[in-house]
Amino acid sequence: MFPLTEENKLVAHLLLSSGTCPRCIFRFCGVDFHAPYKLPYKELLSDLQKFLESGKDELVLEVPNPPPKKIRLQELEDGVDNLIRNGEGNISYIEDGNIASKNSNFSVCNVCLGILQEFCEKEFIMKVCQKVEASGFEFNNLVFSVSFPPQLSVREHAAWLLVKQEMGKQSLSLGRTDIVQLKEAYKWITHPLFSEELGVPIDGKSLFEVSVVFAHPETVEDCHFLGTICPDCFKPAKNKQSVFTRMAVMKALNKITEEDFRKQFPCPPDSPKTVCTVLEIECAHGAVFVAGRYNKYSRNLPQTPWIIDGERKLESSVEELISDHLLTVFKAESSPPGKDPDLMPIWPVFWCEHSILAPGFNFSSSGREDVDVRTLGNGRPFAIELVNPHRIHFTSQEIKELQQKINKSSDKIQVRDLQLVTREAIGHMKEGEEEKTKTYSALIWTNRPIQKKDTEFLNDIKDLKIDQKTPLRVLHRRPLAVRTRVIHSMEAHYMDEHHFRLYLKTQAGTYIKEFVHGDFGRTKPNICSLMNVTADILELDVESVDVDWPPALDD
Repeated sequence: MFPLTEENKLVAHLLLSSGTCPRCIFRFCGVDFHAPYKLPYKELLSDLQKFLESGKDELVLEVPNPPPKKIRLQELEDGVDNLIRNGEGNISYIEDGNIASKNSNFSVCNVCLGILQEFCEKEFIMKVCQKVEASGFEFNNLVFSVSFPPQLSVREHAAWLLVKQEMGKQSLSLGRTDIVQLKEAYKWITHPLFSEELGVPIDGKSLFEVSVVFAHPETVEDCHFLGTICPDCFKPAKNKQSVFTRMAVMKALNKITEEDFRKQFPCPPDSPKTVCTVLEIECAHGAVFVAGRYNKYSRNLPQTPWIIDGERKLESSVEELISDHLLTVFKAESSPPGKDPDLMPIWPVFWCEHSILAPGFNFSSSGREDVDVRTLGNGRPFAIELVNPHRIHFTSQEIKELQQKINKSSDKIQVRDLQLVTREAIGHMKEGEEEKTKTYSALIWTNRPIQKKDTEFLNDIKDLKIDQKTPLRVLHRRPLAVRTRVIHSMEAHYMDEHHFRLYLKTQAGTYIKEFVHGDFGRTKPNICSLMNVTADILELDVESVDVDWPPALDD
């Protein structure tokens, strides 16, 4: 059943005579159900012609540009085949009022610039799907996104003013929200075609995105008048090739008056010289997250790459020993080309004491240890965000084998409880962060001889509050502040006149080295002040990080 009614005829005639395609005509007539848009373009144009033929002799259109003419619709049929084949050319108006096509090519729609003509037909969808299949990504569903040339908003605005004026003559109104959005119509047509061709559903929540970016050479020509009238709307932006972005154009259109717009831009819009081009077709997969716990057995291994003034100090790090294997297996890579880094997903660092960006991944952990500190016991929780992974499907056995491979590759670290997790699962770790505890073992030296009795009183101290001004050694990367931390308990093991081992259970975020030597009085109280000695820490081990995450797995 044809979707237009008798009351739509005048608007349909008006738009078609100005060079508007059938699908855009449906949009301006408020056709908000999917089926008509899905029909092949040639069939749509034929049906529209038949619909308008019935009363064409009674309709004389008032089209400001081109001049008023009585249209003979049958003349359009000869140009339809060219539309499907090559998508080039434009309408010219000849003296007797017929619509002809230059160079025997079809007319590019003066509103959608060809988007709803050849770029939603099955032939184009198949080309996109070929690119998707060649990309090498694993996916169960996908989200399809498009970026249209910004002047489409200008041209749609011009067509709307034309139709609005004509409907006003009949005491009818047409609001901007009455027009079906171009992206909506495009989605109705293309989504079923993508699902059929790729064999997966379209899902707005999918992590796998296929994006098509359209461009048009006449963007500046169509939009420059807005820059003159509303210069405040168009300011150069970082990572933007042109000031005429979609948001800037929309902002200007909301400010400009209808009268000023009509003076600057033809209503209806002129037929474009060329059709849109496809600037890029990109495939990208949202990040996947791998979590686990690591032990560090070396006193010469930083958690993350140690680089000072551009010079690398140590050859490896915990981060690299783990992530190198994950990057290979998941086939993760850096952000896809052409993507605006400001729009990339943001890693939830709120629960971590450290997080850095590296090509293809983000590594984060629940706290961090110094290069000379070991992490023993059940290890430290960590998570790695793998960016744009091509492989995402793994069995639990494959993950276990990956963990074994990491552990066999180095005697400096070991990994346990390796598993795939969700972004939300990581976010839950924010809860109760300040209440978490960690236990340490510290080998302490004193400048003067001590006896066992000199250390025993430390065992009786419970929930000691200390004030720690940002340590000098981290002042270059941490803001200056005084932080109150709690030493929950201590247990001293006397070794000899100048050494004892101290086991501590502390609040997360406590600087243990500074609690021992005092950091020139920046941590108060400290072991030096409590024992009335000069003390320093010779060795430090993290014995446990009391975070019940990720869930423990069977070996």
